[in-house]
Amino acid sequence: MHELSIAHSLVDLAGDAAARAGVERVSVVHLRLGALAGVVRDALEFSFEVASAGTPLAGARLAIEAVPVRVFCPRCEAEAELADVQQFRCPRCGTPTAQVLAGRELELVALEYDEAAAPLGV
Repeated sequence: MHELSIAHSLVDLAGDAAARAGVERVSVVHLRLGALAGVVRDALEFSFEVASAGTPLAGARLAIEAVPVRVFCPRCEAEAELADVQQFRCPRCGTPTAQVLAGRELELVALEYDEAAAPLGV
């Protein structure tokens, strides 16, 4: 289950960012997760809970924004969102396309924390 190693990396990245910001405890970690990232969302959520235990992220919620697959159709010369990630064809004209514009993301976007968790003056 590679989701556990991903969760450990998220905890490390978020913990480092929180420390640089002077935050002692994080309440929410915001993540963008593309449909083609190869990550099982439920497994990542479970792994994040395990990986964050005993860290400043313990008890933090993992807020995941699902990013759909968007492709560029060479025939329509336009972006389109795929309804089915098993068929890389333009949903308008049916032309096959391999130019993926979005959907591979695995990005730590933001951290939230309670005001009480930050030292005074930060």
